Amino acid sequence: MTIDKSWTQIRKRSNSAVFWKGLQSFLQMAKPHVNDRGFIRCPCNRCINNAQHQLEVLETHIHRFGFMSNYNEWIYHGENVNAASSSNVPQLNSGVHDRDEMFEVLEDIISNDAEVDQLGSQSSNVQYDDLFIALNSELYPGVSSFSSLNFLVKLMHLKVMNKWTNKSFDELLKLLKLAFPKMDLVESHYEAKKLMTKMGLGYQSIHVCKNDCALFWNENSMSETCPVCSESRSKMQAGRRTGKNVPHKVLRYFPLAPRLKRLFATSKTAKLMRWHQAEKSTDDNVMRHPVDGRAWKDFDRKHPEFADDVRNVRMWLVVLTTYNLPLWLCMKPEYLMLSLLIPGPQSPGKDMDVFLRPLIEELKELWENGIDTRDAGNDRKVFKMRAALLWTVNDFPARSSLSGWSGQGYKACPTCNEDTPSMRVIGKTAYFGHRRFFPSTHRWRSNLDFDGRTERKRPPRRFSSVDIMDQLRRVKTTIPGKHPNYGGVKRKRGDDELNWRKKSIFYELPYWAEIELKHNLDVMHIEKNICDSLLGTLMGDPHKSKDTDNTRRDLQNLGIRSELHLYEDGNKLMKPAAEYTFSEANRMKFCRFVRSVKFPDGFAANLSKNVAQNDSRIIELKSHDCHVIMQRLLPVGCRSLVNKTISSTIIELCTFFNQLCARTVNVTDMVKAQDQLVIILCKLERIFPPAFFDIMIHLVLHLPEEAILGGPVYMRWMYPFERYLKRLKDYVRNVAKPEGSISEGYVVDEALTFCSRYFVLG
Repeated sequence: MTIDKSWTQIRKRSNSAVFWKGLQSFLQMAKPHVNDRGFIRCPCNRCINNAQHQLEVLETHIHRFGFMSNYNEWIYHGENVNAASSSNVPQLNSGVHDRDEMFEVLEDIISNDAEVDQLGSQSSNVQYDDLFIALNSELYPGVSSFSSLNFLVKLMHLKVMNKWTNKSFDELLKLLKLAFPKMDLVESHYEAKKLMTKMGLGYQSIHVCKNDCALFWNENSMSETCPVCSESRSKMQAGRRTGKNVPHKVLRYFPLAPRLKRLFATSKTAKLMRWHQAEKSTDDNVMRHPVDGRAWKDFDRKHPEFADDVRNVRMWLVVLTTYNLPLWLCMKPEYLMLSLLIPGPQSPGKDMDVFLRPLIEELKELWENGIDTRDAGNDRKVFKMRAALLWTVNDFPARSSLSGWSGQGYKACPTCNEDTPSMRVIGKTAYFGHRRFFPSTHRWRSNLDFDGRTERKRPPRRFSSVDIMDQLRRVKTTIPGKHPNYGGVKRKRGDDELNWRKKSIFYELPYWAEIELKHNLDVMHIEKNICDSLLGTLMGDPHKSKDTDNTRRDLQNLGIRSELHLYEDGNKLMKPAAEYTFSEANRMKFCRFVRSVKFPDGFAANLSKNVAQNDSRIIELKSHDCHVIMQRLLPVGCRSLVNKTISSTIIELCTFFNQLCARTVNVTDMVKAQDQLVIILCKLERIFPPAFFDIMIHLVLHLPEEAILGGPVYMRWMYPFERYLKRLKDYVRNVAKPEGSISEGYVVDEALTFCSRYFVLG
């Protein structure tokens, strides 16, 4: 039976009964051939059988855009289904799309969006019109290997990779237009960026109270005043609003769900999202990915319904990374996702929870209900994707803002909690007294050389999640913000609140209280601070040495190490030389040693630039410089410059960091390191004065346990994220509005990164 297809050629569709009758007949024929989700390819002039929609959407699209002219055999919609082959698939524009990678790019983008697009038609998908026009346009008459869109995307990719300025890109476009007048190309970088943004995932702009009290979001979205402090939402001039309703602050929120969906919707990354399960270590003693850590396994045991589907996603924030990916891709900037861009110039501090609200609400939704996601790695079948926040990684001050536990005072250690070993010295708190970690019968407990006293305290307790929740119930609810009459009023914590400043917003996540490792200690900053303290004291650096006059007075107050006490020589106050400080000659030897070392290309920076001209100091060290010095140079350089007791203790500490930072971590080694670190810290207490021991020295003690819980350090430290923040700062073109520049640049770069996965080399 011949199918009447003449109605597809009718141009005046609005009032044509023939067109309407033919369209209804076509939909009835296509109905038995929809997939299990009710979707089928759309043959309108815009989707050209690349996007899939429900039948209601097909009806709207075909009526609005018309039926594609070269789709003669309806092989996707019921005609001659068994004869469908590559020869029957419609070709566009005489082969322009035969090798055009952008054809596959748009197919994955639209199929990803189509699942939630019930109206598909008139609103959400209109954004792709310009992309289809560029895709169906030859770059130059007679050139079929490049569409206009393909050329523009690759040109923009070159701009990003080689850090061309916007001005240089505009000049290049002018030159191309001058040399090839018939070339179908945009006029400026601004137009190119607008087109690229249509392939990105966008962001939400949320207004914030000037005092960080609340977001004008959800129930407060229509309010003109802050619900906490009643301040105006918009800026005022002379008691009146400015001409425009300009908000005081704007939070940029980058929704998480569509970005996770795109990882599954594209065939280039969908299979990689299962790597963590398929390729995890088979040796329980070897850890090379967070999946091998005890925290991951404990989460799976407590939430088996989440663990059953390996595609469910585990992440950390605020720059989100997906730990489902292979270990060599997790930390790549192409796979990092910006979730929040908090307005500056100052950190929100205690009010961080206010800005985290949109992300927490989305994480709750992803955990409780999940979201329908098309898996390109499994025949494009739809599954219910769920996601969980595994932990956070940040430096120690930011950790205090996120966790709610203050990193200052006598109880600064978040692991030891109220049992933190600490004492007061002149002008500061010292975290001294690690003998208490020994068994009660250990001989060093009765040794008076440490602080002139016998150590009788028990080892710090281990605080379970139940203990922590009991402590948090005693914490008083505080008003957010910095308004002097509301959240800005300082209050003194009660003794029963310990070091808790607040109950973190993360506890609203149903699974958060049970997670063993909530907030990682950042090894990068701990290692840098310890290196600065060690080098500054060994070198006698007047700016960084912990061996000050007050330090010597502490020794005198404790009645220990009389040979280091200050004494008067006439009218002068003299400070005896300490054995833990290099002599002037040895200081110059160490500087010359650092200056002389040569590293392979890319291994380290040129450290000779950090040596002062007179070979007396090492200055301006960055975090990675300290990493190299601690693990490579200091163990060798100090060996002959101080006595054996001091050098061997420093070497043992440096060896631990070398072991900790390995790509593959051995569980047995970390268990042994826990006991060895107590001995190392006690040896350091017999060498250096109490003031040397700031909180960073103490935190080293907990790094082996965190490695056992979380796996290798290189996936839990700040190095990749600090570099990523530098990349975000490079997006700034308007220094007056840096947050806006970063947001727009990120969305464009995100789209280009997605497209680049489809590029065919050669």
